[in-house]
Amino acid sequence: MVDFDPLDPDTLQRPEQHLARLRADAPVHFIDSLKAYFVVRHDLVSEALRRPEVFSSQFPKSVLPLSEDDQRALAEALADGLPRPKTMITADGGVHTRYRRLVSKAFSPRAIAVLEPTVRTITTKLIDSWIDRDRIELVEDFAVPLPVEVIANALNVPEDRLADFRRWSDATVLTFGATPTVGERVAAIRTVQELQRFFVAALEERRRAPQDDLLTGLLEARIDDDDEEVDDKRPLDVPEMVSLVQELLVGGNETTTKLIAEMVRLLAADPGRWEHLRAHPEAIPTVVEESLRLASPAQAMWRLATQDIELGGVAIPAGSRVVLSYASANRDEGLYDQPDEFDPDRANLTEHLAFGRGPHFCIGASLARLEARVAFEELVQRVASISLPDTNDFPYNPSFLLRGLVRLDVDIVAA
Repeated sequence: MVDFDPLDPDTLQRPEQHLARLRADAPVHFIDSLKAYFVVRHDLVSEALRRPEVFSSQFPKSVLPLSEDDQRALAEALADGLPRPKTMITADGGVHTRYRRLVSKAFSPRAIAVLEPTVRTITTKLIDSWIDRDRIELVEDFAVPLPVEVIANALNVPEDRLADFRRWSDATVLTFGATPTVGERVAAIRTVQELQRFFVAALEERRRAPQDDLLTGLLEARIDDDDEEVDDKRPLDVPEMVSLVQELLVGGNETTTKLIAEMVRLLAADPGRWEHLRAHPEAIPTVVEESLRLASPAQAMWRLATQDIELGGVAIPAGSRVVLSYASANRDEGLYDQPDEFDPDRANLTEHLAFGRGPHFCIGASLARLEARVAFEELVQRVASISLPDTNDFPYNPSFLLRGLVRLDVDIVAA
């Protein structure tokens, strides 16, 4: 398997068989194209996630090393924007805990529950826009706008900026597990700087006139004086808040879009699945979990070894780049029977790693689950049947970190 290349276009489209061979033959394997160790077995990925002091989240910013000229071009582009502090996704220890504390109230069970009527309203509005048609392109007609509108609503952003939200999100994830040109990366940096300018102005507006939204929540967030786990009790500064908004925009948008599209594909592949779900909507939460396991929108995550360490019998030197493959771990034959099959009735379904594990467990997991549950509660009421026409070739984004359908044609019959 020394020739396994996660950046190969064919592998990016169908990674399952390659990851299965790695699990069997080399569960910790140095990938030359990435200059990184790929970890693919559930127990080994879990072990790394439990040891953030050894497998640091301060991962590399680029899939591949850059030339000096390319580094200079990117640095010049970045100089025009805000500083980019390491916040939740890319911080460790007390720094990570500080950000987690300051953001967590916005994602408490009560705060998420309050969002359900909004999610349902947005869902029904979108369904109304296409329910009379025979065929829809599900990604653009439903899977993209639903989470975009939900997170925009939480940030209290005007509806006429939704298209900007999509552009900003796309620009943010451009380099996630992919290899764009330096010119494309510079263009993405410029687009992200639009996001920065927009939210700097929005935060200043909230400072003058607080609102009932997430931006005001970030401005007012404080660490409790008696919190012994956090030494740095400063409120968030503007670059930190903008960085967090950018992370929330991606986390609350890209992964949910990919999850919804995959759920529809999996259910439409067998008419009996849709009929069963219509008759038993109480099963939707387990369908969500099995879709997360089988599809894993966040396919993998970077880590950085802080010391010499042995994992799965393989010596990993300090300073090494490491990729933890959630997608592979979630199809581990040692944990799941027939792991490539769609089976919402699995006994050990909740052991999947689609949202990670440990201190970096996805803070937006409950929101993603809420959006997917509500979306399918409404869909099964309004859509009598769904099927996949032969116009589909099921193209996926060319990324080994964030995997999702680029488009999905679906034939529908209204209930």
